[in-house]
Amino acid sequence: MPDSKRYLRPEVTGRIRRLELTARRVVEGFLSGMHRSPYFGQSIEFLQHRQYTPGDEIRHIDWKVYARQDKLHIKQYEEETNLRLTLLVDRSASMAYGDGESNKFDYSASVAASLAYLALRQKDATGLITFDTQVRATVPPKSNQHQLTRILSALESVGADGRTDLPKVAKEVAMSIPRRGLVVVISDLLGIDDLMEGLRVLRQRGHDVALFHVLHDDELDFNFNGATRFEGLETEDFLNCNPRALREGYLEALNEFLNQTKKACGRLSIDYMQVRTSEHLDAVLAKFLASRQMLPKLKR
Repeated sequence: MPDSKRYLRPEVTGRIRRLELTARRVVEGFLSGMHRSPYFGQSIEFLQHRQYTPGDEIRHIDWKVYARQDKLHIKQYEEETNLRLTLLVDRSASMAYGDGESNKFDYSASVAASLAYLALRQKDATGLITFDTQVRATVPPKSNQHQLTRILSALESVGADGRTDLPKVAKEVAMSIPRRGLVVVISDLLGIDDLMEGLRVLRQRGHDVALFHVLHDDELDFNFNGATRFEGLETEDFLNCNPRALREGYLEALNEFLNQTKKACGRLSIDYMQVRTSEHLDAVLAKFLASRQMLPKLKR
């Protein structure tokens, strides 16, 4: 049994539970997370028959079965939810940076756990995928009461290691998700080539995509002093230097990378959230969820 308090913090979910996790676009013909299915509460996925009882709606009778058996039976369907949420969490080695609550993987796992809690509270089907160069763990989307435990267990069972290949993984995920839905990617985006190529595939498959770009204060501010040895977490490269001499050039290159990433997400209509691991998680999630509520509901 996973320790839910590690990633699912009550003080976080308690402050944001009134916010609805909504998708911006119309998914499967209805506003995700806000309105019921146009199939009048019925799924397009057939589950089973049951015998007709007085009071059942005639339109649900399976007349083909009646013709064969001379008995009235009702079609029952797997209950479908309004939104299908897939959480895509980076577990590559660079995500291991930071101590305690500032550790990037632990922070990202907390983001994923909190979003899963909110979505499942709305009875929205929620799944999880962790990845580095390939998919490492998969929890298929479901909306039942045990799903949060499955997701927390999957997050507990992995640490951060290996390199990253988000474009390859995104393409695999895009092809494996059977229905359009909301895909939330949580990553530091470090060591990733052709990032937008992978995210573009998700958008082309009709998914609503949101990106949490999680970075440590050290990476954003570069406030190192004195002779320092920098070692690559996903490579064997290292650099001995005076960081003060590099700070201006580093920050210039970093800001260029962040700006290009944000603009590219804008062109693909991907919601982009840059996040520091020192930020209070409840404030970050509340800002994200509130901004999505205010976005126009665009029809395809």
